[in-house]
Amino acid sequence: MLALVMTYVSLGAACGSSAPASVDGLRRVVGTDLVGARGATQADQRKIDRTVVGLCAGGVWTNAECLRHGEGQ
Repeated sequence: MLALVMTYVSLGAACGSSAPASVDGLRRVVGTDLVGARGATQADQRKIDRTVVGLCAGGVWTNAECLRHGEGQ
């Protein structure tokens, strides 16, 4: 899973993603997958991971923070 997250992060960085300038921009980066996720199922974990990919690709989280997300998996 970490490899998948890092692949998306590196692809996002290569595309020149920049931090959002508005709440609407942030919503597009973060998405709505996390709404209702509790982390209790594999489906919940995928929702969390998709949210993390958006945060990492959008530059909201640092590279170190993105790497830390995958440490528990």
